[in-house]
Amino acid sequence: MPHAAQPEGESVLPKVSTAQSATAETFAALHRPGDPLLLPNAWDVGSAVAIADAGAKAIATTSAGVAWSLGVPDGADLGPDRAAAVVERIVAAVGVPVSADIESGYGVEPDAVAATVTAVIGAGAVGVNLEDRSGRPDALLFTADEQAERLAAARAAASRLGVRLWINARTDIFLAGVGPEERRLDDALERAERYAAAGADSLFVPGLVDPTALAELAAGPLPIAVMAGAGSPPVAELAAAGVVRISLGSAIVQAAYAVAARAAAELLSAGTYGPVTDTIAYGAMNTALTAGSR
Repeated sequence: MPHAAQPEGESVLPKVSTAQSATAETFAALHRPGDPLLLPNAWDVGSAVAIADAGAKAIATTSAGVAWSLGVPDGADLGPDRAAAVVERIVAAVGVPVSADIESGYGVEPDAVAATVTAVIGAGAVGVNLEDRSGRPDALLFTADEQAERLAAARAAASRLGVRLWINARTDIFLAGVGPEERRLDDALERAERYAAAGADSLFVPGLVDPTALAELAAGPLPIAVMAGAGSPPVAELAAAGVVRISLGSAIVQAAYAVAARAAAELLSAGTYGPVTDTIAYGAMNTALTAGSR
């Protein structure tokens, strides 16, 4: 497996194909202000195939969905090997670019981030999300300088492999409500400046969907990516604010598990089958997943 750990003292970089390099360029070009990349999130091969068949131009993984599908909670240090293994299976099954959610990089130090980036590129990814949550009890986020070092390590790892990796630098200032509310926009702009200098391609601001605030961020040093869902402004409004990327995070996998829960509850209580009346046809899904069909 290209993402497998190497023996101690041995450093072997995965080989990157010309096709993967071309896919990386294609993925980067899909990020356009006013015409954002709509990036649904998958958690396994089946969900990725269904999303690709729906017409998605690219797919991102959701760390929460991947973790849940493997029986562990989100944020429980999934690790680079398990994350890369899922990416590798998805890349092999779909014909569109795949971006990997690598959470905080599965390690504090820049070297750990570089190793994770190397693993997911080796698995076929052409983009990553790298967040600034520290996991430390004393500070929810890495400092801007600390995260800049980690982003620079991610960029250097991609450069060593010759891949134009799109680095979506996630800040959880808004999602976690860090600092005074009146300071958050300025803090995000300051982080964007540091992250841009470190080699990030976009600033991902989950927890913020206000078009006015997004337009202010979009006028800053990095293109802006957002996480949308129920209650968010429609794509047209977010596009008008200048964002370059709209993803759904864990919303699709949560909805899928909600169907499972509702179907089970209705079967067990009422003895009826309402939640499973609208499905992808068995034959269509089976054909899509047939080995060698893609």
